[in-house]
Amino acid sequence: MANCTHDCSTCASNCGSREKTSLIKAPHKGTHIKRVIAVASGKGGVGKSLVTSLLAVRAKAAGLKVGILDADITGPSIPKGFGVTARAEGAEDGFYPVTTKSGIKLISMNALLEHEEDPVVWRGSLIAGATLQFWTDVIWDELDILFIDMPPGTGDVPLTVFQSIPLSGVVVVTTPQDLVELIVKKAMGMANLLSLPVLGLVENMSYFTCPDCRKQYEIFGKSKVEELARAYHVPSTARLPVDPAVTEMVNGGRVEEAQTDALAAVFQEILRSREIKDFLA
Repeated sequence: MANCTHDCSTCASNCGSREKTSLIKAPHKGTHIKRVIAVASGKGGVGKSLVTSLLAVRAKAAGLKVGILDADITGPSIPKGFGVTARAEGAEDGFYPVTTKSGIKLISMNALLEHEEDPVVWRGSLIAGATLQFWTDVIWDELDILFIDMPPGTGDVPLTVFQSIPLSGVVVVTTPQDLVELIVKKAMGMANLLSLPVLGLVENMSYFTCPDCRKQYEIFGKSKVEELARAYHVPSTARLPVDPAVTEMVNGGRVEEAQTDALAAVFQEILRSREIKDFLA
């Protein structure tokens, strides 16, 4: 609903927001988080983990307390980009996230496996349950923002996250290809169906800048990010270029050294998003 205040106690409408809040799970009792942002797409390989990492790095550089929940249980890549190999430590009533060099807290399946290359061969219900435990059982302490790196698609795990975790909003990642555009529309449609605000649309691999002439080439097709944003009333957009330097940093576990202003507008929209305390009062 357009005028929804997210306070169901003052509303008589039997809308999707009321149904969603009934499924909301509280975080660990030792956790206080102001905003939770899901980074999603309908397709794999578009750069959700990169966008999640860059947004988290930007938030940390702004002086915020930041966490990352890696919800891609079967294909986690967040620890690799940050160069984190530590294992999460348990407590009597939960377990603690690991910490990156700059102080970003993160939890990922790779932080729980004995060997990071071990496969997770689970059915969807188990994967969805593990993702929810990353929210309910991890002792995050105080965070200004928690970013959730979502797996691709609109199946068990995205539905669990969207319905059970009180999100402040969603950032959707796409690339210029026509096929990706179609699938991304499904992800934005799912967010709209569940009354979740899409705060930003990020087009990864949007262009390449020639190092010699500085001319920009749209090597994967013409940009569609502004057109999509207008069609779905998304308030902010970003175009991330193909940048070999950033790729090298991520591959070397040094994503915290990456600097880009391309995500500035999306980050500002995240800061304007609502806090989640109304769900958990």
